[in-house]
Amino acid sequence: MSEKNDGANRDATKRSARERLQAERDRQKARDRRRRTLIVSAAVVGVLGLAAVVGLIAANTGKDGGGKAGPVVAPSGATGKDALAIRTGRDEAKSTLTVWEDVRCPACKAFEDSYRDTIHDLEAKGLLKVDYHLVTLIDGNMGGSGSLKGANAAACAQDAGKFAAYHDLLFQQQPEEVDDAYGKNAKLLELAGQVDGLDTPAFRKCVEDGTHNSWVGKAHEAFRAGNFRGTPTVLLNGKDVFSDKADPLTPQKLKERVEAAAGASGGSGGKAGDGKAGSKASPSAGATSGATPGATPGAKATRASGSGSAGPSKSPANSGPDGASGN
Repeated sequence: MSEKNDGANRDATKRSARERLQAERDRQKARDRRRRTLIVSAAVVGVLGLAAVVGLIAANTGKDGGGKAGPVVAPSGATGKDALAIRTGRDEAKSTLTVWEDVRCPACKAFEDSYRDTIHDLEAKGLLKVDYHLVTLIDGNMGGSGSLKGANAAACAQDAGKFAAYHDLLFQQQPEEVDDAYGKNAKLLELAGQVDGLDTPAFRKCVEDGTHNSWVGKAHEAFRAGNFRGTPTVLLNGKDVFSDKADPLTPQKLKERVEAAAGASGGSGGKAGDGKAGSKASPSAGATSGATPGATPGAKATRASGSGSAGPSKSPANSGPDGASGN
């Protein structure tokens, strides 16, 4: 009997050991599952957190157009939707030229140099008003901050009633596209010294503080939302003047169309003259550079190399139907 009892006890001990081992294994598996769950959960939270941060950065970049954070302060006399345009010429003029341009853009310089005299002549006669929208396309394509700071300085000049002359000077003295000279306030202030009465403490503070940076950023947002093909984009009474390749615009054709519109409306649109501050025609007109009179900005896309061709500088996101960059 004792041998049978001893055998039974040994069997019970073995079963108990196996059961304890199995139970421990089960507990270890449970701990492993919990640990894996925690690791996976932490990884998911980390990825979602990173995505949120990246999204926030992207959203903020899009909102301020590359400018420093701050309130949107429109320059004096700004007009149009959301006050994003600076107007030259008389409000009573029958025709409106809408120009989207970048002070670093070589194609914009080619347009300005080719059409400046004609535009100013039509403004002086009270036949044409021009709404300028200043954007930061080249900063985005090439890096730097010259588009932003140059546009802010032009808006500061508008506050001083000197926009037209300073605007013209920015394009006449435009550096090479790859040279971010306008990203330095000292250069912008130096140019202001060439415009009679502009280099004042108020103008200097406006430039150095970036007073209108957020306003420029908002103008660039509107440019992107408009899905324009690039800079310059030029509309005469709402129609893209360079969209018809079979009948490209020239300064002479611009003059004829504006005069015809004035004749059809039965008047010149107002008495010729300087007009009110911030809306007068620019007196300056420089020699052409990088374009011949009558050159059409729709002829060839400008490359990032800084060529002086008259084609539009393209936005990588909003350059046209195919979205291709002009660089």
